[in-house]
Amino acid sequence: MSVEAVDTQDDRYECRACGYIYEPQRGDDRREVPAGTAFVDLPTGWRCPVCAAPRNQFQNIGPVGQSSGFKENLKYGLGVNSLTPGQKNLLIFGALALGFLFLLSLYGLQ
Repeated sequence: MSVEAVDTQDDRYECRACGYIYEPQRGDDRREVPAGTAFVDLPTGWRCPVCAAPRNQFQNIGPVGQSSGFKENLKYGLGVNSLTPGQKNLLIFGALALGFLFLLSLYGLQ
């Protein structure tokens, strides 16, 4: 499947070899690609600035803040599957902090 077929201006692309993420809003300073350049508009000889992998090694990971996971699975669960990664982090670490506070409050029951 060609990554160019589903490209939008906000989509980010991750190098499958090293994990580098190309963000069109930032461009690529190392290869002198200006900010705002979509992935499909990159020069034909452009390679990953970290590991020099070709463009076909990049995978579309969607825009920033998009819900993570397979699209067909986002409707299942208790509503947690449709949360963005930032919202999931807040939920997880907030619950851990709340649990820790409850644990500490048990010492005040004497």
